Amino acid sequence: MKISRRSHVPPFAVMQVLAAANERRAAGNDVLNLCAGEPSTGASDVVRERAADLLRHADLGYTEAMGVPALRAEIAGHYRRWYDVDVDPGRVAVTTGSSGGFLLAFLAAFDVGDRVALARPGYPAYKNILAALGCEVVELDCGPETRYQPTVSQLMEAYYGGGLDGVVVASPANPTGTMITPAELAAVASWCGEHDVRLISDEIYHGIAYSDDVQQSTAAMYADAGAVVVNSFSKYWAMTGWRLGWLVLPEELVGPVNALAGNVALSPPALAQHAGIAAFSPDGYAAAAGNVARYAASRAALLDRVDELGWRPVAPADGAFYLYGNVSRYLDAVGGDSVAYCSRLLAEADVAITPGADFDGVAGGEWVRLSFAASPDVVARAVDRIVAWQRTL
Repeated sequence: MKISRRSHVPPFAVMQVLAAANERRAAGNDVLNLCAGEPSTGASDVVRERAADLLRHADLGYTEAMGVPALRAEIAGHYRRWYDVDVDPGRVAVTTGSSGGFLLAFLAAFDVGDRVALARPGYPAYKNILAALGCEVVELDCGPETRYQPTVSQLMEAYYGGGLDGVVVASPANPTGTMITPAELAAVASWCGEHDVRLISDEIYHGIAYSDDVQQSTAAMYADAGAVVVNSFSKYWAMTGWRLGWLVLPEELVGPVNALAGNVALSPPALAQHAGIAAFSPDGYAAAAGNVARYAASRAALLDRVDELGWRPVAPADGAFYLYGNVSRYLDAVGGDSVAYCSRLLAEADVAITPGADFDGVAGGEWVRLSFAASPDVVARAVDRIVAWQRTL
């Protein structure tokens, strides 16, 4: 039987590494898992307690396609508290994780054949979803000279080189952790507005930042220029498996996303929505801030040992919880690329990290991503093992 061409997208290698790590752990091995971008703490107590109460007493049937009004209002309130931006709750769409948000945003904003630019290295699901929807992905080679973020000059080159219908930016970014300054974001957003190019801003790591020099901003303030914001409860609030995210939409996309959402998933998970309201309580914010303090401690300890690891260069880890480093000096010894490096590291040292090939189809064979979302102790033990293993190569 026929298989659609649109389904021919590469699998996400991090999930394969995660499966292999779980298999080794099930066999009794002491695996240190630093491959997935998943906070080790899980949801805060206030969210868990609210969920338990809801399971006992609430009606958890279908909700509105764009989410329960109370949660949409809380999300709008979050933008007032954090960014001093007024967002109409009617422009907020609750989604099944940020992944569901990207699907809805891309379906509503782009047609088959549209050209959409994004940074390389970058999160692979962007280009894979776009490709499956029939869009043409325009990869922008973003290295240390641009701090791994797209620039207006790169967008202009892509625009005049064949047209451009959209651009996806991420700040902090996965896998690099780099951030866009408010001035840079304003320049990109202004350029997109002037050239009728749809800006999609991935902000799921907002709140996880380590430098006062690079302040976070939000593309929500550029909604009048057609920008779409994607966010999630998964990272800052450590609610990965709850599958709860949101979009902030420009007015012209509210109707299309509402119609698409009702057809694609009927509604986001009801339990997660009602419990997620508690994430915006003082206790919810405090728990998330405590997690960020732990990530900062892990990051500081990790950066102190970069020379010992021998991963050079590394991307500036401004935010999120990743170290993206070059391991080319070890590749001859492992007999392959970063996939071989990660495979042998797991098999011989029981440490799971992610090959850069997931994030960069050109140079990613020389890079790896390590997630420091685990506790500082686990990160330190993992680095000990990596350093010792590399000495045997």
